[in-house]
Order: sequence, then C-alpha cells, then structure tokens
Amino acid sequence: MKITFHGAAGVVTGSKHLIELNNGVKILLDCGMFQGHGKDTEMLNRSWGFEPKDVDYLILSHAHIDHSGLIPKFVRDGFEGKIYATAATVDLSEILLRNSAFIQEADTVFLNKRRKKENKPPLEVIYTEKDVSNAMKNFVSVNSGFPLPLRNDISLTLFETGHILGSSTIYLRIKEKGKITSIVFSGDVGRYSDPLLKSPETFPQADYIIIESTYGDRLHEDGDSYADMLKKHIEETCIGKGGKLIIPAFSVGRTQEILFALNDLEIHGKLPHIEYFVDSPLSMEATEVVKRHPECFDKIVHNLMKTDFDPFDFTGLHYIKSVEESKRLNDYRKPCVIISASGMAEAGRVKHHIANSISNKKNTVLMVGYCEPESLGARLKQRPENIKIFGETFPVKADICEINSMSAHADYNDLSQYLACQYPDEVKRVFIVHGEPAVQQEFGKRLAKKGFKDVVIPSLHETFFLN
Repeated sequence: MKITFHGAAGVVTGSKHLIELNNGVKILLDCGMFQGHGKDTEMLNRSWGFEPKDVDYLILSHAHIDHSGLIPKFVRDGFEGKIYATAATVDLSEILLRNSAFIQEADTVFLNKRRKKENKPPLEVIYTEKDVSNAMKNFVSVNSGFPLPLRNDISLTLFETGHILGSSTIYLRIKEKGKITSIVFSGDVGRYSDPLLKSPETFPQADYIIIESTYGDRLHEDGDSYADMLKKHIEETCIGKGGKLIIPAFSVGRTQEILFALNDLEIHGKLPHIEYFVDSPLSMEATEVVKRHPECFDKIVHNLMKTDFDPFDFTGLHYIKSVEESKRLNDYRKPCVIISASGMAEAGRVKHHIANSISNKKNTVLMVGYCEPESLGARLKQRPENIKIFGETFPVKADICEINSMSAHADYNDLSQYLACQYPDEVKRVFIVHGEPAVQQEFGKRLAKKGFKDVVIPSLHETFFLN
C-alpha cells in the first residue's frame, strides 16, 4: 500500500491524497482546488499528477473549495466512482461547486482576453455548472459514527471535526494479506470552543495519521467573546467614526458565526442600532443549508432554538441579492456593517467594497480568518500605505483590524487535544499537510515532543509506502 500527496503539501490549499492498495484499488481523500497561488494557481488546478479514471473511490472531508473544488473536473476527466461524505457536506458542496463553476467561467473569459493579446491559444474552462450537475450524481451520504463497508476489504467511518457544517475525520480500515491497516485523515479540525458546532469527536487508534497544520504554530487569542469583539469594532467604526465596517467572510461557516454572534448581542440588548448587510447570494444559500442541519449544532444552540427559532436573524439585517443592490451600497452614506465573501478578500463582491472604502479613514476592514500569503486579505494585514486592487492603486487610509480567534481552524492546543485519543507509540507515521512550511516544521517538533516517533512533511506528488 502507498500514499501520494497531490495537494496541500507544503501549502494550505488543494487537498488531494491518493491511497493505492497492492491490488490496484485507489482511494482519493479530498479533491480540492488550489487557491491564492498567484500565476501558478491556474496550472496547479489543471494538472492532476494521476489519472482520475483510475480512481475507484473519493472520500470528501468537507465542502470547502480547497477540499472539494475540483470534483466536477475530476468526474469530467474520467472518474466514475462514488463520492462519500456526510449529508450536510453533500448539500453544501452543491451550492459551493455551482458558485465555483460560475467563477471558473468568468475567470476563463478574463484570462482568454489576456491570452489573445499575447497571441496564446484560449484556455478551456476548468468546469461548468453542467459538470457540477453531473458530479452531484456520484455523491453518497454517509452517517457519522457508523462504519460503512466500501467493499469487503475496506471500511469507512466518518467522525465530526467541528470545522464547518458536516466536516469529518476520515477513518479507513484496509485489509491486505490478512492484516488490517488503519488510516486517519483529519480534513480540517475545528475549535473545541466553537459557538455553533459540536466539538471534534474522538476516533479509534490509527496506524497512520494525515493531519492538517494551518495554525499548528500558534494559539488563538483569548479574552472577550466573538460577540463582544464584534461589538467593539462596530462601536469604534460605525458609532465612533460614522463609517462602514467591511468584513470579508467565507460564505460557509464564518458568515453564520458572525450572524449568530450578532444575534446574541441583540438577545442581550447590546446590538448597536445600525444596518447590517450580508452581500453574498452564496452566503444566503449557505445559511439556509446550515438551518437544515441542526444535527451538527452543539447543545447550547439547541437550547437557544427552544426560544429563538432563527439564531441567525436579528433587527437591521438585510440580505443583498442582485449586483445592482450591491453596487448601491457604494453610495450608502450611513454607518453600516457589510459582511461579504470571499474571506481572503481575493474575489467576489467584498473586493469591490474594499476598493470603494479603503481610502476613507472613517472605514474599517475587519479580517476574521486565515488568508493565503499572496491574497488581498494577507496583503491588507501587512498594513501597506497603498494597495493594488483590480489593477488600480489605492491609498490605504481605512483601519485594518483582525479578530484571529474567529478562525474555524484548530490551533496547536486544539490539535493536541484532537490527537489525545491516540497512543503515539502505536502510530507508525504522521503526515503533516495543509500548512505553510515554517508552520509545519514547528508543528512537527510539537508532535515529536508528544511522542509521535515518525513525523513527515510531504512534498507535492511525493509517494510513501505504508508497511
């Protein structure tokens, strides 16, 4: 048996890990899109490093695009097998992939205009909405916590990780030559203090562990609650300066956390009386999907819903649907909060809101999650004097603030707690993925101190034999 790492190897995005059994059966863990890698992104997303038609099973840890985003292309390029995921992940994947297809088509039109000027042949779109529809036919919903035999020598069990709705640890038991080998893939691990979702579940002892490391070198800040920190920024920007608070937020997970926190402020009579806009059709769809899956919520949310039927709604909240409505927000002169995708500020409507607001000292851009190093969000975090957006240079006069504790990714304490269910001496090897190189090195040292004797950081397309 062997495993090859075709994505999220030395980088955070593009999660794809291919297991090949001695009998030729191939299992792909995740099928993610690379994001935020500048000019290399396009090439990375068009190259597999393996043949999709040769893969027998795809198991999806969760719906985020850096884990699911190439599934339509994967099916179009020849994969004919089943795609296993939780019901919540299946529902979220459909809306995220359809949105991604729309973006791919728009991006390809833009790229081909430039390629035409450079006398280069046009690129084919990575995938279309039709490809998404075809791919969705391959999905199979799996109940968390219950073993599912894929065949007589392979068993799959999913365990909740609390990262986003439906996110799961993938646990495989594979029988070869009479011997059982257990392989765990963490996907993305959530926070044990998440205000909405269940905490990560424990899982059985594993021989091999593939674990994410996005925040493997740091601790999230303690102190005030999400709601209190949001209230502080709203008061400083909207009440104190009379400006706009722009919050780039991922449509799935982060937007719902923010809405839940603002609803909590209203319940306790602390919500400032201004207008709140969610300018993202995808966020609207995602919020409706979240409401359909209360089985993923923790006990606190279930108790709240006994008296508050909709914990994501509050006075002053408006959803923006059309492009015309979104553009009108540029001329909105009253203090307000605008929550819009994407979370890295690399694409989507929020990029326009930032361009329109960044040069006004009354305004604030509030970053609330991880950003790829080359993304607009990461560049804003450096507090530059000027920033280039849509090819135009803008002076940065607005405040740039962060709430790092809102991350949906586990810090190293959370990751240590996640692995506490394992006896390190019984784990043959740990593979660290989904992280920046310096972070992975630091996290590897921490795992060694915990007693994990063989810790490896794979390179892109690197293969390891599992003895």
